[in-house]
Amino acid sequence: MEWSDAMEDRAAGVLLGQAIGDALGVPYEGGMRFSEGHAEMLGGGLGGYEPGEWSDDTQMALCIAQVAATGADLTTPDALDAITRSFIDWMKYGASDIGNQTATVLFRSTKDEDSRLWERATRISEEVAGRGSAGNGGLMRTAVVGLSSIDSEEKTAKAAGLVCALTHAEERCVESSVLWSVAVRHAVLTGEMDPRRGLPYLEGTRAAWWSRLIDEAEAEPPETFVPNGYTVTAFQAAWSSIHATRHIDGPDRFAAALQWAIAIGSDTDTVAAIAGGLLGAAYGASQLPTTWAEQVHGWPVMTATDLTRLGVTIAGFSGRE
Repeated sequence: MEWSDAMEDRAAGVLLGQAIGDALGVPYEGGMRFSEGHAEMLGGGLGGYEPGEWSDDTQMALCIAQVAATGADLTTPDALDAITRSFIDWMKYGASDIGNQTATVLFRSTKDEDSRLWERATRISEEVAGRGSAGNGGLMRTAVVGLSSIDSEEKTAKAAGLVCALTHAEERCVESSVLWSVAVRHAVLTGEMDPRRGLPYLEGTRAAWWSRLIDEAEAEPPETFVPNGYTVTAFQAAWSSIHATRHIDGPDRFAAALQWAIAIGSDTDTVAAIAGGLLGAAYGASQLPTTWAEQVHGWPVMTATDLTRLGVTIAGFSGRE
């Protein structure tokens, strides 16, 4: 695969775009809808964050990123063990916030020694999924998986499903993560955003079901998709916000789409983080608003520069010849 400067810039934009969306949405989490265009990096929110500080969405993405940056194949047991261990360490020592399902799965995984760590986590996650939970905790961190197998769309889809299932094994959670990660990979390679790109990797009738949901996200205004703690409405809210700004040329669309994602209300940091990862993959780090990029920071003591380097490193292992 030929690796261009533009692709490298777009790879650098994935984690940075997610972190900007996350930090921009933090102050408004759990709030009601308001007029788009007014979100600022004020900090506060549900975790008492500093202005520009990202939340658990990006913290968990960085757990994945640090494993991927070693060149690990995220579809292998060793890599999945390492990610699960990183999640558990984060829960114990770094989490500013953590979802109930994620906490339950990770805590219980440390109490059982009869199998590999990632298998324990996945099995417990499947048990939780059996009770009908389909939260957005897998989707919120999945964009970086789109960088981990830049040479293989099929492996990207497989990795996205396996990494999501470590805490969110419910079918809809896995599918939403597969679609978003494949879309991120495609955006890095082409600059185009296409949430339908991953439909062939879904089983049976699921592709048709998701195709209808994507159609709905494009037909309805973004504020339709609330509450969005559910993985499907989070996916739709993020894509609807991006699609609603398709008339805006160039990187100005990045800011406009994030403003929409946050104005929807509800799980604002997560929806904006999801949208930001894909937008960053399409426009590249160099095209993202400098004033926002200069403010972002968070666990584990990282800034925008660290995020861009990490994105390039992850993609470089599998993308450069």
